[in-house]
Amino acid sequence: MVISNKSVSLIVSVWMSLLASAAIANPTTDSTQVSTHETHAVANDSTHANAAHEVKTLTPEEEKKEKVTAFIEHHLQDSHDFTFFSDEKEGKHYGFSLPVILWDNGLQVFSSSKFHHGETVAEVNGNFYKLYHGKIYKTDAAGTITYDEHHHPTNQKPLDFSITKNVLSMLVVSAMLLFMFISLANSYKKGPIPSGFGRILEPLILFIRDEVAIPNIGEKKYRKFMGFLLTVFFFIWLLNLLGMTPLGINVTGNIAVTICLATFTYIITQFSANKEYWGHIFWMPGVPVLMKIALIPVELLGTLTKPFALLVRLYANITAGHVVIMTLISLIFVGKNLVSDMPISLGLTLFISVIELLVAFLQAFIFTMLSSLFIGMAVQDHHHEEGHH
Repeated sequence: MVISNKSVSLIVSVWMSLLASAAIANPTTDSTQVSTHETHAVANDSTHANAAHEVKTLTPEEEKKEKVTAFIEHHLQDSHDFTFFSDEKEGKHYGFSLPVILWDNGLQVFSSSKFHHGETVAEVNGNFYKLYHGKIYKTDAAGTITYDEHHHPTNQKPLDFSITKNVLSMLVVSAMLLFMFISLANSYKKGPIPSGFGRILEPLILFIRDEVAIPNIGEKKYRKFMGFLLTVFFFIWLLNLLGMTPLGINVTGNIAVTICLATFTYIITQFSANKEYWGHIFWMPGVPVLMKIALIPVELLGTLTKPFALLVRLYANITAGHVVIMTLISLIFVGKNLVSDMPISLGLTLFISVIELLVAFLQAFIFTMLSSLFIGMAVQDHHHEEGHH
């Protein structure tokens, strides 16, 4: 099997577009935040100083649960720095900062260390920026954040192209993909049998070709979609495996990333569709005229529900797996009896982690399978079947 230059070009264009889209989207954070984080942010705003004193006093057990909840939410969210672990007693964070790239009356580039994990205001070229709930807002030297009636920040947000933790992870995985595919392609120049790591990679590529692409798209039309299907499969799979490490990465659990991946499937499907596909949508054969008109919006909505199902399936399954594992680990610290709780928690965590390794592969496979199925439905020819009747 030979990987053509067109396939490599498609791989490059896909991951470049994905990284740009995810960088613009930046970290998405739920509106419901941990009370300790909310209190700290509100206390910095002079207009909401009284709200900080209204927070009820927590018992040691409740405070411990709050910290666990905050840790799980921090693990699920994107961030502007890579933190391996933190020392709460000394208030130190061990990791490395990432570059912040903003467009605000010109290009503003600086290190995320200026935010000190959201505790200080960053001054760059006379502009002041504050990191608030994972997003960057323009502010003043005091770090004032103004709110609307729904308690949403009204400060101006510069256009953010920062290299966040998720973007860095995607860059690393993209570099791995390029190295893997180019190395395999070069090994075929030496002979029909690949060597080295290519011997492991080739069966996976043949599996996607023979079990996913050809059955769903067809033997005559599958080749031009192989580049996309292989990229999506290995991209999601490697990111899922990377999320299983203690690095705290949750890329495919970020809704912005899954939206980008599903959007690629949607665009490729619609632009590759033949006239029979569009004819079925806008003028369904075999039904009365009034029914045809009534079914047009339903069929158009159906073209959107398919990629929506893709993005929600991937996002929900990966996020749920991370939450379950982190919750089981937290039982060690929340439980009253450390000696008896630790073996149970570690045993359950190991069991769920093994299942998550299978889920990491299955979610990549299912996304690729459904993408090929949607593409196949758009490009398949029906006149051959009609000729037999």
